[in-house]
Amino acid sequence: MRVLLMHPEKDFDIKVAFRENATDLVQDLELNAIINTAAAGDNLVHEAFCRALLCQDQDATTVFYRQEVLSDCRNSPDLIRELYALASEAVEVERRAWGVWGRDEPTGVATMAVKALELAAEFLERLRAIADEHAPAFESRGFTRFFATIAEELGDDYLTRMHDQLKELHYPWGERVSAKAGAANRGLRYIARRTPDPGLLARLGLHRSGYGFTIPDRDEAGFQALRELENRSLREIATVTGQASGHVKAFFTQLRIELAFYVGALNLYDALEHASATVCTPTIADSGEVDFSATDLYDVALALTLERAPVPNSLDAKDKPLIVVTGANQGGKSTLLRAIGQAQLMAQTGLQVGAGKLRLNLCSGVFTHHKREEDASMESGKLDEELARMSHIADLITPGALLLCNESFASTNEREGSEIARQIVRAMLDSGIKVVFVTHQYDLAGGFWSTSHDSALFLRAEREDDGERTYKLVVGEPLPTSYGADSYRAVFGRALTEREQPATVRSE
Repeated sequence: MRVLLMHPEKDFDIKVAFRENATDLVQDLELNAIINTAAAGDNLVHEAFCRALLCQDQDATTVFYRQEVLSDCRNSPDLIRELYALASEAVEVERRAWGVWGRDEPTGVATMAVKALELAAEFLERLRAIADEHAPAFESRGFTRFFATIAEELGDDYLTRMHDQLKELHYPWGERVSAKAGAANRGLRYIARRTPDPGLLARLGLHRSGYGFTIPDRDEAGFQALRELENRSLREIATVTGQASGHVKAFFTQLRIELAFYVGALNLYDALEHASATVCTPTIADSGEVDFSATDLYDVALALTLERAPVPNSLDAKDKPLIVVTGANQGGKSTLLRAIGQAQLMAQTGLQVGAGKLRLNLCSGVFTHHKREEDASMESGKLDEELARMSHIADLITPGALLLCNESFASTNEREGSEIARQIVRAMLDSGIKVVFVTHQYDLAGGFWSTSHDSALFLRAEREDDGERTYKLVVGEPLPTSYGADSYRAVFGRALTEREQPATVRSE
């Protein structure tokens, strides 16, 4: 049996290697708040959710498949958690059985495997009962096929035969072995045979037939020889029962892993619902389209931290591979950038996203280049460090990817930083890579405004006349100021004097 709840044609691999930029994504997009909320202290849920979120499936078929399964999960959250608990219990019980009964020789393997299968039979029956009762309520291709497989392969006849055969493997009437006499009467082809019921008299010890012998209690060599004969006869049974036990264990292990992801999703949406934050199922644009159009998009990590819905933003970047975000300090630019990155990753994972409505194209990967705090241990300058990180991204990024830049190359003067950023952005766009760039550099933003006005989306953080931030981003031409005087006023409690203000601020 196969689970196939994460992919339509293959098992979900929880051991797949993370991409090289996974650490940067977690740090720059503040994904730990999302992942930890989803995990809710469960290590397996944490691992499964991380792998799904950061390994970035690009197949639209898989995304649609998971969206359907997740819809079923949200309609029956208690049942999904019950299935996850059942699979977890089955794996743990079987693990303990192997630990107690496990031996290397065939007799030990057979004993262990039969015990494990007897324990697993209970869970298979419970799983079958759940399928019989709840299958009609599920509509997704994933769960429909899963429950149909359970009903077909765990039918009443199968379960009855399984119980009967396991009883026989306890050899209630003793073990019967056949062998062929070889050269010098050496035994060959030892095979364990089915032992029929000997009858009531024999069971009561009142009737015996055939020949026999008794090994004295202290005859260790005799017992060892008998043990060797038993091992020879049980070798094939040990192989078959061991494989059967392994298949059942693998099934419950995979079921637990794949359900872990959906349990994490349910935990996440419970927390967002508690924060009164809206989520939606994103629409995936056709292959070849360039789009990121959102209504009421917000930073999911911020919503979880605040335990309330943050100020949302809307944007329409259809057929616009470049988004330039400028405006007032502390106006919500970085928050929007994180929201875009989170939404892209969550959508490509098959999750619902933090927005009222979202349409986007799938990307070959998501990459971030954010400013870093000064590191005293750096052997080179901060600009060199930024260039090295961008060079590493250039080695990894492929056409169709999304690059998110936050104040990149602001560590040097505006003219030099703008020129570096301009050449990199143009090279990325020429390679078919979408770019979202948050910047205070007017030389950079203004240059793109004058040359790429029709093919780029320009957003600007709003600022009230009194300096208050609305945390709203609106379409607008970049301005030659980021209103640093507002930050000064907020920190020091007074406005800059005319002499203290830079030229760009005095010209506001």
